[in-house]
Amino acid sequence: MSGEIRVAKPLDFEATQRYDLSVRATDGGGLSALCKVLVEVVDVNDNTPELVVSSFSSPLPENAEPGTVVALFAVRDRDSGVNGEITCALEDQLSFSLRPAYKNYYELVTVSTLDREETAQYLLVITAADSGSPPLTTTQTFTVDISDVNDNAPVFNQTSYTMYVRENNIPAVLVGAVSAVDSDAGPNAKVIYSLRPVHPAERDPCSCISVNSENGHVFVLRPLDYEQVRQLEVLVSATDGGSPPLSTNVTVRLLVVDENDNAPVVLHPAQDSSPPSSELVPASSEVGDLVTKVVAIDADSGQNSWLSFHLLRATDPGLFTVGTQNGEIRLRRPVTERDAMKQKLEVLVRDNGRPPLSATAALSVLLLNGLSQEHLPQQEVAVQDEDSSLTIYLIISLVFVSLLFLTSVTAFVACKVCKGKELKRGHVLYSTGNLQSSLADGAAAGTLPHAYCYEINLTTGSGNSEFKFLRPILPSLPPQHSGTGRGFDDTEDFPPVPNSMGDGALDISSPPSVGHFNGLPFN
Repeated sequence: MSGEIRVAKPLDFEATQRYDLSVRATDGGGLSALCKVLVEVVDVNDNTPELVVSSFSSPLPENAEPGTVVALFAVRDRDSGVNGEITCALEDQLSFSLRPAYKNYYELVTVSTLDREETAQYLLVITAADSGSPPLTTTQTFTVDISDVNDNAPVFNQTSYTMYVRENNIPAVLVGAVSAVDSDAGPNAKVIYSLRPVHPAERDPCSCISVNSENGHVFVLRPLDYEQVRQLEVLVSATDGGSPPLSTNVTVRLLVVDENDNAPVVLHPAQDSSPPSSELVPASSEVGDLVTKVVAIDADSGQNSWLSFHLLRATDPGLFTVGTQNGEIRLRRPVTERDAMKQKLEVLVRDNGRPPLSATAALSVLLLNGLSQEHLPQQEVAVQDEDSSLTIYLIISLVFVSLLFLTSVTAFVACKVCKGKELKRGHVLYSTGNLQSSLADGAAAGTLPHAYCYEINLTTGSGNSEFKFLRPILPSLPPQHSGTGRGFDDTEDFPPVPNSMGDGALDISSPPSVGHFNGLPFN
């Protein structure tokens, strides 16, 4: 025997780290010795790391704040020493991260906002590796579901809708549909359609349009008339089932398509008059001259309102022609003596609808050899008389205004001239009483035939100047004889008049600015 100690079976450091052996050695003579052998097991990196999850939250709401803990777990390795040192890592994630908690515990937390509509589920792979040689690793996968939050309003597949309906439609006719989707999930994605007023001031939406709340089908509830309503606008709202609900509006424009349901209406000549009005055509008219024009309208639109004119019947069909597009009635040939004086025409007015509608216009034409005032309708003569009277009134008004203007200008100029003379006249002296008495005395003495009354206006400073009486403006005064029989000549000067101041005579050399002789002015 060699005394070698061998391993009989595999050793496990994690199970038994040390063995105590007692070894006895015996010789051939029966003597023996006992010894104790201590065997220590050396650790080998033969155990992978272990990851123990303590808590895990899934699904996670998409409005979770950054830093929310998703999972809490612990890691361990049964090896010892370097072989038992563990590191953890999260593979390729931007929205989550690992955060050491305490001892060998780690937290899986969010680092950014989540969006379920972008990513509804995350697969998080965590790898735990020891530091042995070679290292051993363990992976743990966390499946994190993101729960929906009502953060998205419904979206229509068009920014606006245009629908068409023919007028005179049947009630509750389907004209189209609107469609909206909600990117949320569950009840948050359920869309309900409804009508809203176009303007906030309106209380109720249009009563002639309805929308199905489930599928968005749009119906017109009553017949529409193109001539009254050509288009309608309503707002369709799509509301989800979230709490609080979110909604979006879209404009639906409904265009009414015209149908040929209106016949042409003749405006001229008037068809309600009896008998119909007559058009006058002189016999000297040439070929192609305009006789009259049929004017008609159609309440429809498009080709339904395109009108054409046709001569339906006439007293002499070869005498007149009707313009197909404009309704003008012209002479086709010259008027002859054999033509009837009164021609009756009937014009057919037809639209271009399918099927076409039509109306007729009846009129009469008088062929005259010579036009005179007696042939003109009384209404036309009355209009001419009214126009002549209006012209006369206008001329009289113009003359009156012109005279008033000239009178105003003349009065203004005269006023200015009078004011200028008053300014030049200066200070005026008036003396009537003394001169009157002096003249009276002279008349008594025989110098003057009669007593005269003078009004003398003297300028300032003229008291010491001479005074001469000039000829009066009216020289045709009758001669007067004094008591001495001596006549009075209007060219000779008056004798000196005694001065009331006592100097015997009034000597004034400056001529008076204004004088009166017996009540008559003189210079």
